[in-house]
Amino acid sequence: MTASAAEKTDTLVVGAGQAGIAMSEHLSKLGVPHLVLERNRIADCWRTRRWDSLVANGPAWHDRLPGLEFDDVEPDAFAPKERIADYFEDYAKKIDAPIRTGVEVKRVERNVGRPGFTIETSEGVIEASRVVAATGPFQHPVIPPIAPKHEKIAQIHSAEYRNPEQLPEGGVLVVGAGSSGVQIADELRRAGKKVYLSVGPHNRPPRAYRGRDFCWWLGVLGEWDAEAMKPGTEHVTIAVSGAHGGNTVDFRELAHRGITLVGMTKSFDADKVTFQPDLVDNLKYGDENYLSLLDAADNFIADNGLDLPEEPEARDILSDPACVTAPLSELDLAEAGVTSIIWATGFKVDYGWLRPENALDEMGRPKHHRGVSSAPGIYFLGLPWLSHRGSSFIWGVWHDAKYIADQIGKQRKYLAYHQAAQDRASDEPDSVYPASGIQEASNLGAN
Repeated sequence: MTASAAEKTDTLVVGAGQAGIAMSEHLSKLGVPHLVLERNRIADCWRTRRWDSLVANGPAWHDRLPGLEFDDVEPDAFAPKERIADYFEDYAKKIDAPIRTGVEVKRVERNVGRPGFTIETSEGVIEASRVVAATGPFQHPVIPPIAPKHEKIAQIHSAEYRNPEQLPEGGVLVVGAGSSGVQIADELRRAGKKVYLSVGPHNRPPRAYRGRDFCWWLGVLGEWDAEAMKPGTEHVTIAVSGAHGGNTVDFRELAHRGITLVGMTKSFDADKVTFQPDLVDNLKYGDENYLSLLDAADNFIADNGLDLPEEPEARDILSDPACVTAPLSELDLAEAGVTSIIWATGFKVDYGWLRPENALDEMGRPKHHRGVSSAPGIYFLGLPWLSHRGSSFIWGVWHDAKYIADQIGKQRKYLAYHQAAQDRASDEPDSVYPASGIQEASNLGAN
């Protein structure tokens, strides 16, 4: 398709998950012509890249967009993943989002000598003045290079895990104890598997405290609005779960129920895996985070005179199980009967389709401020810490989308002024003053 025959729109949004849908809503409110492209189905990752039993990690009153409530999930309950995917499809219909599914964006390039971008897609060429990358952070699963290279052990990323029946007979090593790793390890233990859980530095907030969910506490305490991570916490995960009605993640409790806790996974040598001697320190770090939130909540209640029930038992810490008092430094996988490894080790972004200069750094990561790229006309949405701690959460991305839409609206007004000024200039005569008037003014100046 030639450039002259290309479809045109003002703003192209790439991705129709929570970020793309929120972006569409705000662009529509501002009257910005736009198009949303999704290579699969709306909110497809919720359906195809999550395990079968997953529920939202936040309650239904919190983990949603402002314009639509769940009509079949209690406010304090946790919506199943399929219901969340359906919710986003319902929301897209509600706002009449101009979404095209089954269309992959292959390349975005800045036009030369004229404004805007040319976008190559699986369905043809589109030209747009602006592009919003709303593909989110979960694009490519990351398995670290220490992973053993032999085929004796079945290895999958948590993005590929679906249920315990998927794994071969035998024990499992789960590497990574954030929300995904903890929930998968617990499910495997409940299914009768022998489970080893590799635990790194983590935050573990209470699921609820004194009658309020931790999402509420982070809100009233201003934690969701934090604009940057605290120094040294870049690799600290958060261990929280809505599974089984929602319970505080307690690693000691998991160990008392049969999971063997180990430190961070260090290396593999044939069938032997070595662990860092940091398990006790990592659990202590999580305990301190947990107790600090209880302290902050108690202070908030006292300062504001809230009538919420006391909960002294929340400060009880279970005794250390044997795997903590005498932690393993290494494990022979064959001798332990471990036949599978699940890598709950996160994801990396992939913007290989985005070619404009200055949009990405040398590592392929977005260069931006609050989602506004250093490359004019390019925007990013849905990333962790895009503008604040809540940026990658469903409700948080909605607020980030509003900010970006407002920036797009401002740019459109500036360009509209430029066009109007050009139109006015083209309608004016060649000279504002008659020739005699110019000569008279010149003579006056000479005097």
